[in-house]
Amino acid sequence: MRRQQSGFTMIELIMVIVILGILAAVALPRFANLGSDARAAAINGALGAVKTANAVVHGLAVSRGETGAAATITLEGKTINLVYGYPAASSIGILDAAGLDSDFGITGVGFISQLGYTTTTCGFTYSAATADANGVVTPPTIITGVDADGNASATGTAKLTASQCQ
Repeated sequence: MRRQQSGFTMIELIMVIVILGILAAVALPRFANLGSDARAAAINGALGAVKTANAVVHGLAVSRGETGAAATITLEGKTINLVYGYPAASSIGILDAAGLDSDFGITGVGFISQLGYTTTTCGFTYSAATADANGVVTPPTIITGVDADGNASATGTAKLTASQCQ
């Protein structure tokens, strides 16, 4: 009596390998671009933190009467430099206030970006408050360089996308 063998034929195994190869070739580009998405998400999170910290620090500064051209307040054990009652455009100003001092950096022109990533498009610019000759204070501006449609714009304030963070 002959025993019947069970298992897959060589053709079936080759077909499975070919199908897996095709799936991998289609899926790999989707996963390869996750770095840009992650950088965009991180910088958008930082953007939200900066906007929130700006409002919180200004409220605290106004309540304490610290609205002069240069002042400091203490927030969660950190000294925050102020300009007209808003966080200064520095690491001891807005970055400390937003809790971003360990993961993000700020250049001399107020450009905030993730440490270790040197693109000039994946970040945003925080400009400190100013006052005119009459003492009228203009609040800080936050420019992302992206308009509402996701296109590059010198005055845009929309969230960054993965295309800006490649």
